Amino acid sequence: MRMTLFGDMALLVEDEPAIDAAVNARILAISELVRGACVPGVRDVVPAFASFAVHFDPECTDVAVLRALVTRLIDDIPAADVETHRDALEVPVCYGGRFGPDLAAVAAWGGWGALDVVAAHIAREYRVFMVGFLPGFPYLASVDERIAMPRRDTPRPHVAAGSVGIAGRQTGVYPFDSPGGWQIIGRTPLQLFDPHREPPALFSAGQRVRFRPITPSDFDAARRAGAPR
Repeated sequence: MRMTLFGDMALLVEDEPAIDAAVNARILAISELVRGACVPGVRDVVPAFASFAVHFDPECTDVAVLRALVTRLIDDIPAADVETHRDALEVPVCYGGRFGPDLAAVAAWGGWGALDVVAAHIAREYRVFMVGFLPGFPYLASVDERIAMPRRDTPRPHVAAGSVGIAGRQTGVYPFDSPGGWQIIGRTPLQLFDPHREPPALFSAGQRVRFRPITPSDFDAARRAGAPR
């Protein structure tokens, strides 16, 4: 792994740049140990696909001590278990129509029908590699390469909360109404982020996820009843 100062208030630790479950598990394991070490001045530890950043107060943190700690943890940690969560989170999704405006485009891109895209999307179990972009937005991988359509050339100014999208080999879910450039194939009634919930984010790094198709009436009924949490 490589360690570099990321400005004067963070230390960036990088592993091999890959979307790989074993690499990601190692990153999550080390970042949790750094967080648990309670180094004076460390404000946060933020993991990504193959790296993590340690944010610190430069007036309170001895960077040399922090570097030495991270080096020791890297050298001592055993092989990390990629199965950090026992049970997969099931996410209900209404595909196509008003919920998935790009489903037909993804199907045409892969030379498939719309139902084939849905079948391919629900057939796999995905891993949450990181959470970012928006609070609670999960980056999941990897989708079937036959539906791995690149993101849109021009992002939409508005994507509805709960929208499920594809961007290359990744799939993700928008927690809020926001701009976005992913190919939207469906939407879930689940509430992905609630500041009054503990934890506030429905998804967490390392989690396993499966998608389940539902009908428009199922979606509307779930929303009328209050989005499942």
